[in-house]
Amino acid sequence: MTTPVRIPFPVVDEVSRHCLQEEEPETVHIEVHLPGPVDQMRLRKAFTEALHRHPRILMREAKGPWYRRRYEWELTPEPDVEVVTFAPPGPRALQDARTRAVTEAPPLSVSPPIRLEVVDSVLFLTINHTALDGPACLRVLATAAELYGGRDNAPAAPPVRPAEPRQDPPDTPTTWSPPARVAPGTPAPSPGNGMLVTELPLPHRPKGSPYTVNDQLMVTTALTIAHWNREHGARPRPLRITMPVDDRPRDTTMPIGNGTRLVEVPFSPAELDHPDMSALLRRTAERTRALKSLPRPQLGHGAALLTAPWAPVAARAALTRALRRAAAPWTSTTLLSNIGRIPYPLDFGEETGRAHAVWFSAPARMPRGLTVTTASTAGRLHLALRWSRALLSHGDGAHLRDLFEHYLHTTEVTP
Repeated sequence: MTTPVRIPFPVVDEVSRHCLQEEEPETVHIEVHLPGPVDQMRLRKAFTEALHRHPRILMREAKGPWYRRRYEWELTPEPDVEVVTFAPPGPRALQDARTRAVTEAPPLSVSPPIRLEVVDSVLFLTINHTALDGPACLRVLATAAELYGGRDNAPAAPPVRPAEPRQDPPDTPTTWSPPARVAPGTPAPSPGNGMLVTELPLPHRPKGSPYTVNDQLMVTTALTIAHWNREHGARPRPLRITMPVDDRPRDTTMPIGNGTRLVEVPFSPAELDHPDMSALLRRTAERTRALKSLPRPQLGHGAALLTAPWAPVAARAALTRALRRAAAPWTSTTLLSNIGRIPYPLDFGEETGRAHAVWFSAPARMPRGLTVTTASTAGRLHLALRWSRALLSHGDGAHLRDLFEHYLHTTEVTP
């Protein structure tokens, strides 16, 4: 009998593992809408084969003694459970699947820590974020689409942009004071996350603009939260918005796991109060370009020290949780994760067709309590707002969506 391959938890996985909370599970949700019906046997076969084509996803947390110095992933030759399930149709089937995706995390003790649920012609992929991120699992789903439909699902070439030299962020607001929090709305009595998804037109951007759609989304998010906080009587404070940056290739060589690094984009209260939109978009573009060009560990330098094996994981877990609680006031205001244009056709063949809408959502634990995730497919913007029920209600989410739509339109400036 061969000994299973074991891989020490990378920094991101270990910090997440230290800070798990049952009441607010760390899940990533991907929702793919297809025009035609899905054949159950073919999808199960194709998705299982896709897992074997990307064997790093077939993993579970290895058992170990309390005094172990590291958590480890144990790679498995086969899935431990049936990953693909089919839910019965019904008037609330879609909404119930979304609720499960943000409230029920696949266990880390079972390989793989993901599940694929099918409701009619909609695929719901739920990921335990301690193990994997959305772009990695989308790569696996693209492989499954190719195996299912027999059509090429190679990624489109990324947009060609000149290489950015390393530069310091210009005109950047200070980060020495705690940033603004999202003002509480009408919290729900039940724990966990709520979510709302919507489809919007892609914002217009004049040809040759010095900013990208990502910059427009960043400005939209900042203006939305500033407006929300004014409405709720919060004192103006600088905003800091966390932005994941993913430099991995999108082809079959893409490393599977948690592969993004996080940067924080700051905004001062003054520049969000009746802004000159063209100037605000240009400044935001300069900041995001500079932040992307700076080399930085995924979670910063402190996380690498915390996850070094200088003490048993139980001791380091307690320290990590204590430090996270102490640092809560300095946590960024919110997270904007813009997947951008979905790089794969997600074409499942003649009968099932090509995806016409893809939504993602990222965990929204307190103290942030709100995340904004965007992607574009078939020329449309797919927005997911996800919130902690300890902070906001579904009605609050609907109002934030309306504010986001309004401010997204205001970024469509002409030169």
